[in-house]
Parts: sequence; structure tokens; C-alpha cells
Amino acid sequence: MWQEKNNQLYRAFTFKDFKEAFSFMTKVALIAEKMDHHPNWNNVYNKVEIYLSTHDAGNAITDKDHALAKAIDGCL
Repeated sequence: MWQEKNNQLYRAFTFKDFKEAFSFMTKVALIAEKMDHHPNWNNVYNKVEIYLSTHDAGNAITDKDHALAKAIDGCL
């Protein structure tokens, strides 16, 4: 579930292994590029953490972030 932390939407995802995590990140990358809204994320082995905020809006959470979060959830 997405949480608001420090003016960002945050969610951590855990997968079976690195291959599944990387596959998820690839799907997210394609969606983010299409939406022209890119996440700040971290990946260590099977864990992916994603932080969303809109840089053009002063690093605040906007509708663009909520739309990307919803699209990311659709990748699961």
C-alpha cells in the first residue's frame, strides 16, 4: 500500500528473486517513460522501493504521482 512520507508517495515491493524484481522494474520503466513521469527508486536483490513526487511542482505529491502509483500497481 502506498504511504505519504516526506512529501512523497512511497511503497516497498518484495519479489521471489532478483529476476522478478528486475522484470517489475522494467515494466514500471516503460510505463513511466510513456507517462513522462519517472520514479526515484532503489533495488537490492528482491526488494524494490519506489518514491514518487513531482519535481516541477516543488517535489510535492500531485495527480501525476497518484496516476503513476496506480499504473505501477497494475504491474503486479
